[in-house]
Amino acid sequence: MQDNPILLVDAPKVGKKMLPSLSCEQLDYVISRAECLRDKAIISLFADSGLRLSELANINPQNIDWKHRLIKVTCKGNKEALAPFGEKTESLLKRWLSKYDADDRLWDINHNGISIMLRRLMRKTGLPCNAHTFRRTFASLLAKRGVDSLHIMRLGRWESISMVERYTRSVKFEDSLRLYDAIVS
Repeated sequence: MQDNPILLVDAPKVGKKMLPSLSCEQLDYVISRAECLRDKAIISLFADSGLRLSELANINPQNIDWKHRLIKVTCKGNKEALAPFGEKTESLLKRWLSKYDADDRLWDINHNGISIMLRRLMRKTGLPCNAHTFRRTFASLLAKRGVDSLHIMRLGRWESISMVERYTRSVKFEDSLRLYDAIVS
Protein backbone atom coordinates (compact mmCIF):
# COMPACT_ATOMS: atom_id res chain seq x y z
CA MET A 1 0.00 0.00 0.00
CA GLN A 2 1.46 3.32 -1.06
CA ASP A 3 1.55 6.36 1.19
CA ASN A 4 -0.84 9.06 0.12
CA PRO A 5 1.26 12.25 -0.23
CA ILE A 6 -1.73 14.44 0.59
CA LEU A 7 -1.73 13.02 4.12
CA LEU A 8 1.79 14.35 4.64
CA VAL A 9 0.72 17.94 4.02
CA ASP A 10 -0.48 20.00 6.96
CA ALA A 11 -3.96 21.41 6.65
CA PRO A 12 -4.01 25.17 6.11
CA LYS A 13 -4.51 27.21 9.24
CA VAL A 14 -7.80 29.02 9.32
CA GLY A 15 -7.75 32.42 10.96
CA LYS A 16 -10.01 32.98 13.92
CA LYS A 17 -12.93 35.17 12.96
CA MET A 18 -12.95 38.47 14.82
CA LEU A 19 -16.49 39.41 15.68
CA PRO A 20 -17.36 43.08 16.09
CA SER A 21 -17.33 45.14 19.24
CA LEU A 22 -17.87 48.87 19.52
CA SER A 23 -15.59 51.64 20.73
CA CYS A 24 -16.80 54.06 23.43
CA GLU A 25 -17.42 56.68 20.74
CA GLN A 26 -19.45 54.26 18.61
CA LEU A 27 -21.44 53.18 21.64
CA ASP A 28 -22.25 56.81 22.51
CA TYR A 29 -23.32 57.35 18.89
CA VAL A 30 -25.62 54.29 18.92
CA ILE A 31 -27.22 55.42 22.19
CA SER A 32 -27.71 58.95 20.83
CA ARG A 33 -29.45 57.57 17.72
CA ALA A 34 -31.86 55.35 19.67
CA GLU A 35 -35.47 56.36 19.07
CA CYS A 36 -36.67 56.67 22.65
CA LEU A 37 -35.64 56.69 26.29
CA ARG A 38 -36.44 52.99 26.69
CA ASP A 39 -34.17 52.03 23.79
CA LYS A 40 -31.35 54.21 25.14
CA ALA A 41 -31.70 52.53 28.55
CA ILE A 42 -31.67 49.06 26.96
CA ILE A 43 -28.52 49.72 24.94
CA SER A 44 -26.75 51.39 27.84
CA LEU A 45 -27.61 48.46 30.13
CA PHE A 46 -26.46 45.92 27.52
CA ALA A 47 -23.07 47.62 27.21
CA ASP A 48 -22.62 48.40 30.90
CA SER A 49 -23.45 44.92 32.16
CA GLY A 50 -22.72 42.48 29.33
CA LEU A 51 -26.22 41.04 29.72
CA ARG A 52 -27.47 38.34 27.38
CA LEU A 53 -30.71 39.12 25.54
CA SER A 54 -32.76 36.73 27.70
CA GLU A 55 -31.27 38.18 30.90
CA LEU A 56 -32.10 41.75 29.88
CA ALA A 57 -35.57 40.97 28.55
CA ASN A 58 -36.64 39.28 31.79
CA ILE A 59 -35.45 41.84 34.34
CA ASN A 60 -37.83 42.35 37.20
CA PRO A 61 -37.71 45.96 38.53
CA GLN A 62 -37.73 44.65 42.10
CA ASN A 63 -34.39 42.94 41.41
CA ILE A 64 -32.54 46.23 40.90
CA ASP A 65 -30.26 47.23 43.77
CA TRP A 66 -29.99 50.98 43.16
CA LYS A 67 -27.58 51.57 46.04
CA HIS A 68 -24.94 49.19 44.65
CA ARG A 69 -25.95 49.47 40.97
CA LEU A 70 -26.54 45.74 40.59
CA ILE A 71 -29.32 43.73 39.00
CA LYS A 72 -30.17 40.18 39.98
CA VAL A 73 -30.67 38.24 36.73
CA THR A 74 -31.50 34.70 35.78
CA CYS A 75 -28.69 33.26 33.64
CA LYS A 76 -28.22 30.16 31.55
CA GLY A 77 -29.18 27.01 33.43
CA ASN A 78 -31.68 29.01 35.52
CA LYS A 79 -28.85 30.29 37.76
CA GLU A 80 -29.13 33.61 39.52
CA ALA A 81 -26.30 36.13 39.28
CA LEU A 82 -25.61 39.83 39.65
CA ALA A 83 -24.94 42.25 36.80
CA PRO A 84 -23.37 45.67 37.41
CA PHE A 85 -24.31 48.95 35.75
CA GLY A 86 -22.97 52.49 35.87
CA GLU A 87 -24.19 55.96 36.70
CA LYS A 88 -25.34 56.91 33.18
CA THR A 89 -27.33 53.68 32.88
CA GLU A 90 -28.81 54.29 36.34
CA SER A 91 -30.01 57.72 35.19
CA LEU A 92 -31.55 56.31 32.00
CA LEU A 93 -33.25 53.46 33.91
CA LYS A 94 -34.70 55.81 36.54
CA ARG A 95 -35.97 58.19 33.87
CA TRP A 96 -37.54 55.23 32.00
CA LEU A 97 -39.18 53.89 35.16
CA SER A 98 -40.60 57.34 35.95
CA LYS A 99 -42.47 57.19 32.62
CA TYR A 100 -43.34 53.46 32.51
CA ASP A 101 -45.34 51.80 35.27
CA ALA A 102 -43.39 48.54 35.52
CA ASP A 103 -44.82 45.82 37.74
CA ASP A 104 -43.18 42.50 36.98
CA ARG A 105 -41.14 43.43 33.87
CA LEU A 106 -38.77 46.32 33.36
CA TRP A 107 -39.59 46.75 29.66
CA ASP A 108 -42.82 47.06 27.71
CA ILE A 109 -41.43 44.73 25.01
CA ASN A 110 -40.16 41.14 24.99
CA HIS A 111 -36.85 39.75 23.68
CA ASN A 112 -38.24 39.60 20.14
CA GLY A 113 -39.17 43.28 20.28
CA ILE A 114 -35.71 44.14 21.59
CA SER A 115 -34.10 42.25 18.68
CA ILE A 116 -36.29 44.10 16.17
CA MET A 117 -35.41 47.45 17.77
CA LEU A 118 -31.69 46.59 17.56
CA ARG A 119 -31.95 45.61 13.87
CA ARG A 120 -33.70 48.90 13.14
CA LEU A 121 -30.93 50.75 14.98
CA MET A 122 -28.28 48.84 13.03
CA ARG A 123 -29.82 50.02 9.74
CA LYS A 124 -30.02 53.58 11.08
CA THR A 125 -26.41 53.77 12.37
CA GLY A 126 -24.58 51.37 10.05
CA LEU A 127 -22.98 49.80 13.15
CA PRO A 128 -23.48 46.27 14.44
CA CYS A 129 -26.27 46.33 17.02
CA ASN A 130 -27.21 43.04 18.59
CA ALA A 131 -27.01 41.60 22.08
CA HIS A 132 -23.79 39.70 21.33
CA THR A 133 -22.09 42.80 19.93
CA PHE A 134 -22.87 44.67 23.16
CA ARG A 135 -21.67 41.68 25.21
CA ARG A 136 -18.38 41.68 23.25
CA THR A 137 -18.18 45.46 23.68
CA PHE A 138 -18.58 45.03 27.45
CA ALA A 139 -15.74 42.47 27.59
CA SER A 140 -13.43 44.29 25.14
CA LEU A 141 -13.76 47.71 26.75
CA LEU A 142 -13.09 46.24 30.20
CA ALA A 143 -10.01 44.46 28.83
CA LYS A 144 -8.79 47.69 27.21
CA ARG A 145 -9.14 49.38 30.61
CA GLY A 146 -6.87 46.77 32.18
CA VAL A 147 -9.46 44.50 33.80
CA ASP A 148 -8.09 40.95 33.74
CA SER A 149 -9.92 38.01 32.17
CA LEU A 150 -10.87 36.42 35.48
CA HIS A 151 -12.68 39.58 36.63
CA ILE A 152 -14.30 40.00 33.22
CA MET A 153 -15.46 36.38 33.43
CA ARG A 154 -17.10 37.03 36.82
CA LEU A 155 -18.61 40.39 35.87
CA GLY A 156 -20.03 39.02 32.62
CA ARG A 157 -21.21 35.73 34.12
CA TRP A 158 -19.15 33.57 31.76
CA GLU A 159 -18.31 30.06 32.88
CA SER A 160 -14.79 29.90 31.43
CA ILE A 161 -11.81 32.10 30.66
CA SER A 162 -11.73 30.70 27.12
CA MET A 163 -15.15 32.29 26.45
CA VAL A 164 -13.84 35.65 27.68
CA GLU A 165 -10.87 35.28 25.35
CA ARG A 166 -13.23 34.70 22.43
CA TYR A 167 -15.21 37.81 23.33
CA THR A 168 -12.08 39.98 23.73
CA ARG A 169 -10.37 38.94 20.50
CA SER A 170 -10.69 42.49 19.18
CA VAL A 171 -8.29 43.77 21.85
CA LYS A 172 -5.02 44.44 20.03
CA PHE A 173 -1.40 44.48 21.15
CA GLU A 174 -1.46 48.30 21.08
CA ASP A 175 -4.39 48.28 23.54
CA SER A 176 -2.43 46.06 25.91
CA LEU A 177 0.76 48.08 25.43
CA ARG A 178 -1.00 51.21 26.77
CA LEU A 179 -1.46 49.34 30.06
CA TYR A 180 2.15 48.19 30.22
CA ASP A 181 4.42 49.52 32.92
CA ALA A 182 8.06 48.44 32.95
CA ILE A 183 8.81 45.72 35.51
CA VAL A 184 12.35 46.89 36.17
CA SER A 185 12.64 50.50 37.18
